[in-house]
Amino acid sequence: MDDAMFPDPQAAGAPSAAYRVLARKYRPSGFADLIGQEPMVRTLENAFELNRIHQAYLLTGVRGVGKTTTARILARAFNYELPAQDGRPGVDRPTIHMDALGAHCQAIIDSRHPDVLEMDAASHTGIDDIREIIENARYRPVMARVKVYIIDEVHMLSKAAFNGLLKTLEEPPEHVKFIFATTEIDKVPVTVRSRCQRFDLRRIDAGLLAAHLRKICDLEGVTIEDEALAMVARAAEGSARDALSLLDQAIAHGAAGGGAIAAQDLRLMLGVADKSRVIDLFEAAMKGEIATALALLQDQYDGGADPAQVLLELAEFTHLVTRLKLAPDAGQSTALTEEERRRGAAAAGTLSISVLTRAWQILMKGVDELRGSPRPLASADMVLVRLTHAAEMPSPEEALRKLGFGQGGAPRPTPGAAPAAAPTERPPVALAPVPRAAPSIGAPRASAAPRREPEPSAPSPGVKIADFRALVALASEKRDIQLKIALESEVRLVRFEQGRIEFELAPGGSTRLPQLLMQKLQDWTGTRWLVALASGGAPTLREEAEARASEKRSGIEADPLVASILARFPGAEIVAVRGKETEQGAAPGAELAYDDEEPDDA
Repeated sequence: MDDAMFPDPQAAGAPSAAYRVLARKYRPSGFADLIGQEPMVRTLENAFELNRIHQAYLLTGVRGVGKTTTARILARAFNYELPAQDGRPGVDRPTIHMDALGAHCQAIIDSRHPDVLEMDAASHTGIDDIREIIENARYRPVMARVKVYIIDEVHMLSKAAFNGLLKTLEEPPEHVKFIFATTEIDKVPVTVRSRCQRFDLRRIDAGLLAAHLRKICDLEGVTIEDEALAMVARAAEGSARDALSLLDQAIAHGAAGGGAIAAQDLRLMLGVADKSRVIDLFEAAMKGEIATALALLQDQYDGGADPAQVLLELAEFTHLVTRLKLAPDAGQSTALTEEERRRGAAAAGTLSISVLTRAWQILMKGVDELRGSPRPLASADMVLVRLTHAAEMPSPEEALRKLGFGQGGAPRPTPGAAPAAAPTERPPVALAPVPRAAPSIGAPRASAAPRREPEPSAPSPGVKIADFRALVALASEKRDIQLKIALESEVRLVRFEQGRIEFELAPGGSTRLPQLLMQKLQDWTGTRWLVALASGGAPTLREEAEARASEKRSGIEADPLVASILARFPGAEIVAVRGKETEQGAAPGAELAYDDEEPDDA
């Protein structure tokens, strides 16, 4: 049963009447009493005014937002009849404006009207229950204008029950209306959803809920602190029924002495942490004061607070600070206390977004750890240790400033020193695993899957190869990547001319390379080439590239900024240097050689 809002006119019975809980006593009796559901009310008001009343409605939302209450109010609206009296005109048509109780209203409110039938699908799940509804739907209502079937928790119906309802739901008699309520809309078949008008009832805002609770406390003659009401509204998580149940419990817990219900009493009742002490804990953690943070957590634990709840409160305050930093207007919410506004705004002015998002991630992961931990307090202590140490970690900008560099990465000039020369443009430094040496052409990898050798391409008579680099480019064009890698890493060229190549093998080179190269050249050019081994060759193409990279790396290491970073992080090294000229220098379609194995020290 969904909960609600404003007082039942019949609720103030005789003093000897049985006590009615607040959730039932203040259940709304009309659309004007619903809170937090303005979009739905506006749509229904327009539909009734235009006489475009649908045959079936589907109400969905979390527990306690008013689904069953809305269904009963709709049933009243369908059957509203008010006779003319004392000069007031009568009403004999469906309407949502029900300022006074009509002929059928009280019976519908009390769930005893013969033409408004409520069924709990959790206990009536079968096709026989639906078959009974279908049979009875043929008969006209006994007293009211239309017969209304309210099926609560409709997602609990069986597949056969849903299927049996489809035909009647699509083409019901003109005197029949259906209203379904569910908390799990995904379990309702799409064939049913497509035949209904769907309304998603929203969670009620904590500020709006706190104001509603204040009205009820005034009606009940209960004195309660604003902070206590805000605490109840937050604990209800948008559910009016939960809020009223907690308020009932709070009145029983804290009003026995006749005084005002204090926030401290509610803290003990709900097992939540003191908000001001949570903020103290947050500030200590963000300052890196681990001893103070651990003492504050221990103090709250000794006072009865659950460690997991404390971490959740910390996460909520972290979220509040983040919102205040990005959207300062969020501080105007009535659900916030004055202390939360003031200290949250102060934290938002000093903490960066990176620090806040990092704190949120640590706290959320810590809450998950505490759910399965046999020692919640110890686990919460370790979460605080991580949080305080992470809070001390500088951002990249702060790290550069601590190294003595400004925002632009240039070192701050020493007073009285001559201005430094403008730094030359340098390529960015990339920290990546060192690439392995290329595989030898004569040593096949044991783990490599067998692959089919490509068929030799047709010879191209008259093909001229200008130099050795053109030969490497031809191997790439012919998609012989293995030979291309061998030419780059194993050949120390001695002599190259049309039809003749002499080279020295680099250490580890394959002795089969000359014969293989000679065969490939004959296939590609259509002429015979002489390929011979000699001595005294120049460095390989790979060795030349590595020499250039080493020279460039030496220039990078000499840069003051890079030298400071390497000195601050012992063991760090530059493993690759990449820049725009590296990307632009590659010819379109050129093959890039790489090692597809994971490095041992990755």
